[in-house]
Amino acid sequence: KSLVCSTVANPFEIVGGFAFYEYTTLGNRLDCVCVGLLNRCFPNEADKIGDSLYVQLGWIEEIMERSVKFVAALVTSRWMVVVVSFFVMACSGATYIFGLYSGAIKSALQYNQQTLNTLSFFKDLGANVGIVSGLLNEVTPSWFVIAVGAGMNVFGYLMIWLAVTYRIPRPAMWQIYLYMCIGANSQTFANTGVMVTCVKNFPQSRGIVIGLLKGFVGLSGAIFTQLYYAIYGEDASSLILLVAWFPAVVSLMFMFLIRPMEVLSQKNEKKIFYSFLAMALLLAFFLMVVIVIENLVPLSAPAYKVIGTLTVLLILLNVGIAIKIELVNLKLTSENAVLPENNSCSLRPLSKGIDEVQVPAKEKVIKQDMTALPFQNTTPTTEANSLINDPLTVTASPVYVGDTPPSRSGNAVQESLTKHTGGQGGEEDAIEVAKDTDGTALRPFQIDQGSPSCFCNEQKVETNKTGRLKFRSSIFQHPQRGDDFTILQALFSADMWILFIASTCGVGGTLTAIDNMGQIGQSQGYSKVSISTFVSLISIWNFLGRVISGFLSEFLLQRYRFPRPLMLTLILIIACVAHLLIAFAFPGTLYAASILIGLCFGAQWPILYSVISELFGLKYFATLYNFGGVSSPVGMYILSVRVAGHLYDKEARRQYAALSAAEAASASRSDLVCDGASCYRLTFFIMTGVSLLGSIVSAFLVYRTRHFYKQDIYARFRRTEETKGDSHLAVL
Repeated sequence: KSLVCSTVANPFEIVGGFAFYEYTTLGNRLDCVCVGLLNRCFPNEADKIGDSLYVQLGWIEEIMERSVKFVAALVTSRWMVVVVSFFVMACSGATYIFGLYSGAIKSALQYNQQTLNTLSFFKDLGANVGIVSGLLNEVTPSWFVIAVGAGMNVFGYLMIWLAVTYRIPRPAMWQIYLYMCIGANSQTFANTGVMVTCVKNFPQSRGIVIGLLKGFVGLSGAIFTQLYYAIYGEDASSLILLVAWFPAVVSLMFMFLIRPMEVLSQKNEKKIFYSFLAMALLLAFFLMVVIVIENLVPLSAPAYKVIGTLTVLLILLNVGIAIKIELVNLKLTSENAVLPENNSCSLRPLSKGIDEVQVPAKEKVIKQDMTALPFQNTTPTTEANSLINDPLTVTASPVYVGDTPPSRSGNAVQESLTKHTGGQGGEEDAIEVAKDTDGTALRPFQIDQGSPSCFCNEQKVETNKTGRLKFRSSIFQHPQRGDDFTILQALFSADMWILFIASTCGVGGTLTAIDNMGQIGQSQGYSKVSISTFVSLISIWNFLGRVISGFLSEFLLQRYRFPRPLMLTLILIIACVAHLLIAFAFPGTLYAASILIGLCFGAQWPILYSVISELFGLKYFATLYNFGGVSSPVGMYILSVRVAGHLYDKEARRQYAALSAAEAASASRSDLVCDGASCYRLTFFIMTGVSLLGSIVSAFLVYRTRHFYKQDIYARFRRTEETKGDSHLAVL
């Protein structure tokens, strides 16, 4: 039973143990065989030859033994979780290459442009609404969430491929919509399983982690394109098959490696992330050069295969960084393995099931009877009303007190639980609050009453004017910022809705420009090569915006206490400039607008997710960050479909009505095309106003959270790590 539980929790450690056992057993068997052969072939000199062989081959056995242990340690390391997360995220952007295979769907199923646009809407709806994956991640391990996403990916895109290649009867239109939504929604399962795990593994570098992961998602479109050209050439229907099987295979290969691990920060943690950033920038630069060359010069099939191979190798180079980190850690571990001889304390590991542990005098604990709590209608025992003198022995796992989180520093428990009425006779029993040596009140012993549901409201205990204890529970009376909110408390929080409105304005405006960039370039008279360059610039700068905002916001926050919501305000102001460049349509301004649009669109996502994790805690981050992602389809539908599409068709009808009779006869009214800067001028004046509104709303959030970001919001994680580090050793 214990073996099965251990395998489910960390299967790779068990596999590594079995591999080492089989290796040792095989070595013993080979020893016996070699001794028998020597005795038979060289009966007089068998001992000398055997000793020489053992001397020569002994070091090989030692190297193999160490190699097996090193590989097991590497596979189960925290940094390998980051590396394989890059692999999964690099394959999670199939929605970004919809334009490459949408033509095959349109021609094979005989759809018109309106139907294809509706299919694109369901694609975006599935790719951004991840509430189901977030809720599933709350109750299941991350590998299960990733596995479910892999299955959905195979089912959704495989059914579309079967329909496009006529291997099944032509499905109804609503079925194709459903298949596309399911296939695109698998992206949210991969994102949730990977991103939530990595953020919890690196809480003090969450902005950097989110920026890198979302950056690889931004590059996934370009990565998929190169793999598609290398494997299938220019067969668009085969691209759908690639999208169906490739992300699922990668996810299933690495899903067991992506798991929460003990949070212990390293001094060079930021430098390690900078190494990963350098590799990501190298990959982005390579892809940008390749895209430019492909737009200018036609390439042969072998050239595409070479480019695809180099792309994969550049992604795999991140494994080298993880290997280097593990080698350094192995060296430090071997150097610190022996304790100093003058250390008079006997130390041993502290496990979860330890029976007794000595607690220092300063870290006092209130030991209470589990069956008689002060707020229950029972008479407390004498043991519950006394403080245990030093030395203190606590049964089971002790709860340390005295380190009040920053968000609660002004409201530390000083006088609560001083009096209560117990029993039916109304007799008052006083419970004194533990005091530190400086007189600071320490938190009382926290009794685990069971983890509440992610939707339930955590009960709060207060003391009323008469000294009685009472419960207070409401979704509108949420914890302080930075503490763990329940899902309903966060959804009914004013901060969440302010952030949602700001992101809807910002993401919706930039996404409108991205989705309509082809028609914008066509209406303003740019060539097809220039339009392809605009799309490539948006893709590359989308990646750069994600990694730059993640790293820069983390640096400014930790060094200067720069509020992260203020970074979102500045991004939305830059987006206003980009919208104005499109609206005025000066010659060549669309190049600069493409760069700014890609930069602003990508930069918003790490900021949005980081702010959600900082304000509402990490406990239910899987669900809350997916709620923040809903702002993308909401903003896209309102601003792109209802505003940009309507105004474009209106201007196109006006131009059609102004044509002469001969010109009108030659033009097709069912496929109207708008020419000139006036096609999108009013649209992007509106986008400018919407982005400006979003910046004002974001500035209001900056004002509301100004005191929260003035403090060290990561201090609680450092104290938790120190407590964990101290708990690994117990004084006998």
